[in-house]
Amino acid sequence: MGKLKFSAVAAGLLMAAQAWAAEPDAAHIKAAHDMLVSMQAEKMLRMTAGTSRYANPTQRAEVMDKVIKIQPEYVYSHLALPVARLISAETATEMTHYYESSYGKRLLQHTYNSGPSLYNTDPEPTAKEKVELNKPAFQKANAEFKKAEGAIHHEAFLLVAEINRKPAQ
Repeated sequence: MGKLKFSAVAAGLLMAAQAWAAEPDAAHIKAAHDMLVSMQAEKMLRMTAGTSRYANPTQRAEVMDKVIKIQPEYVYSHLALPVARLISAETATEMTHYYESSYGKRLLQHTYNSGPSLYNTDPEPTAKEKVELNKPAFQKANAEFKKAEGAIHHEAFLLVAEINRKPAQ
């Protein structure tokens, strides 16, 4: 029985060590922060708040007022660590370059400023932009980002809930 207890403790310590080793470092968190800045994550947060369900219109208005008053840096700093846990530093860096490119900026403008549509209405990339979009580094980063996108939006939702719990200022 004593040997079984020791094995369970050793397994628990091993799992804790692996979890600690997976914690992102400062450079990784900075890369995620920079990506959130380039993708204008404060607008993603507003979209998340706007598309969430509320008990009544008054509650929706209260939450939206709180979210609109939040400074963008607050959003970036609060989402950087959770996002860094979801994507690699290389992906964050590559996606930062993407969102800072001319096509990335047009896509963000379209995403955050267009109305709802039934079909994909993303802007068409130019020939030069298509070359950039077909590079292996971007393809790999985009695939990893797409896998994590739902979880990133979930983290944004959790931040909206946290902001909602705070008393109005």
